[in-house]
Amino acid sequence: MSSPSTGRGPRVLVVANQKGGVGKTTTAINLGTALAAVGAPTLVIDLDPQGNASTGLGIARADRKLTTYDVLMGEAKIAEAVMATRIPRLSILPSTVDLSGAEMELVGRDRRNFILKDALAEYSAHGQYGGSGAPFSYILVDCPPSLTLLTVNAMVAADAVIVPLQCEFFALEGLSQLLKTIELVKVNLNPALDIQGIVLTMYDKRNKLSEQVEADVRENMGDKVYRTTIPRNVRISEAPSHGLPALVYDLRCPGSQAYIKLAGELIARERERLQAAA
Repeated sequence: MSSPSTGRGPRVLVVANQKGGVGKTTTAINLGTALAAVGAPTLVIDLDPQGNASTGLGIARADRKLTTYDVLMGEAKIAEAVMATRIPRLSILPSTVDLSGAEMELVGRDRRNFILKDALAEYSAHGQYGGSGAPFSYILVDCPPSLTLLTVNAMVAADAVIVPLQCEFFALEGLSQLLKTIELVKVNLNPALDIQGIVLTMYDKRNKLSEQVEADVRENMGDKVYRTTIPRNVRISEAPSHGLPALVYDLRCPGSQAYIKLAGELIARERERLQAAA
């Protein structure tokens, strides 16, 4: 798989779902790892106060000197806060629990919905560079499991949204709420926002419910749903406790192989988008 071209500047993709435990952070760090592995320098922005993306990429809390909180508060530039990870071409803007207070602190600010977008624009003006010195191809924003001001900031700054969707009974109900939020942001704040894709996570082919959810989502959302599904896999669950993406912890496990396929599918969609725009 060759390294993609994303056009001018990095492609900003938000990984979002208002529900917790759907594989959102797992998708952000493993998709980022897979993209970096095929030669696309990638930045993960941890916008979740839990900081799980930072932990999952091996960044100890004591080493997070500057974070997304400092960037949103205007106390640091993105360039100052970005950290390299142990994965070549993969960087992270880490998070700590301090970010949980950002919601209240940002409410009275001018352009409060555009703070992350403005910070990324300033960063872009000075060049966005991965660990190899090459410009970032992708920026993946890992959102909190709620539709808050942080998530709105991410969507306003984004080109498109990636939606991890757990194969469970209420999947479509939760998806409909998220789609309404995306549409509101698109109409009022970011007309260019699109859905890059919906990825079915925690898929268990032995479970008829997974098949039913897949059929329902594909019937309702059509080709917005990635062909690749992410299986339930214990190695994916174990990896974060070792501070590693699953792709580094166990490359051969079914979960890692699925994320590699997902990265290929994402890159193919991006190429189709560029060809259609040409």
